[in-house]
Amino acid sequence: MAKVDVDHSKYAGIRFDIENEDVILVDILETIPYEYVGKDTLVTIPTTEFTSVCPWSGLPDFAEFHISYIPNEKLVEMKSLKYYLTSYRNVGIYQEHATNRILDDLVQLLDPKEMKVTAIWNARGGLGTEVVAEYKKDNK
Repeated sequence: MAKVDVDHSKYAGIRFDIENEDVILVDILETIPYEYVGKDTLVTIPTTEFTSVCPWSGLPDFAEFHISYIPNEKLVEMKSLKYYLTSYRNVGIYQEHATNRILDDLVQLLDPKEMKVTAIWNARGGLGTEVVAEYKKDNK
């Protein structure tokens, strides 16, 4: 079989708009009071609609997220969480960094007893990534 030369130069100048992390809507996040303070209730929020972009190519990275936490005194208001997560849509951020950034932002907002953010990133080139970031309140 003959070797075929393919000219890939047409891809060299293609760049998609890539936003930096400054556009993430942290201030949109809201809380509601947790009425069962002292009762350890596990809250899990799954979503399959998360997307950010590769910081090199601008191509989309899709992920399924599971945000689980034991509230202390506050719960995250769901609409605000949806807007917050959607604001990552054009942000150029590594998968591991996005997962940890979400954990850090939500811990700062909620001050939970525990929180775990699991992200299952869609495979690209045959490689998928699962990133798990956790927080446990120091009760000293």
